[in-house]
Amino acid sequence: MSKGRLGVEIALVLGLSVGMSALYSLVGIIVRVTREAPLSEQTATINSSASTLEWADFTYQALGILSSLVPVALVMFLLWAPTKPRLGALGLDRSQPVRDGSSGFGLAALIGIPGLGVYLLGRELDLTVTVVPTALTTYWWTIPLLLALALRAGLVEEVIAVGYLFARLKQLGMPMWGIIATQALLRGTYHLYQGFGAFIGNVIMGLIFGWIYSRTHRLAPLIVGHTLIDVVAFVGYPIALSYYPEILG
Repeated sequence: MSKGRLGVEIALVLGLSVGMSALYSLVGIIVRVTREAPLSEQTATINSSASTLEWADFTYQALGILSSLVPVALVMFLLWAPTKPRLGALGLDRSQPVRDGSSGFGLAALIGIPGLGVYLLGRELDLTVTVVPTALTTYWWTIPLLLALALRAGLVEEVIAVGYLFARLKQLGMPMWGIIATQALLRGTYHLYQGFGAFIGNVIMGLIFGWIYSRTHRLAPLIVGHTLIDVVAFVGYPIALSYYPEILG
């Protein structure tokens, strides 16, 4: 495939996924900084109800998850290799399940615990908005849905922003340090709607994840780690808020 065609493909994939999220986030942070209220007094809700009707809310949420996974399926299709492992270009196979799982837990701790500190510091310095991980109406399916939303985030961000970009930018001849920096800046940009602290924190996360992927070529631990971080944030937030409203509220 020519470099020109590769460039068009990358633009289309990003335009259908995290690239468009980055553009929305850029507009969002511009709107936020032009408001009279400081960033620390503004709120960003990640998961909110889509309808007051239970069946409609569930349907909208499920359709949202499904639609955002279509670009993930597209990327897997584009990088599908005729040789085993068929998703080897993404570093996804079942050859090391225990190692991938344990590495994912380690990454969740490595990123998640300092990440909370970066968030709290960002709010203290008025660089970060108050992030509400979930404001869903409570139904019997709320927690399973939050788990699915966490998995969606892990798949979308790691498969596209890391696995796909690494594979395609390498084909374009970009040096490894450039690939790591590019995907890290992209990760930070589509989190800018949460403030500048979130941008910095996610760039650091992207640099760490990118460096690890460049060494291991294993995408599964990144997906596991990212999913676990979001599971703790999404499911644990209502519990933590009841105990520490002055910090998280």
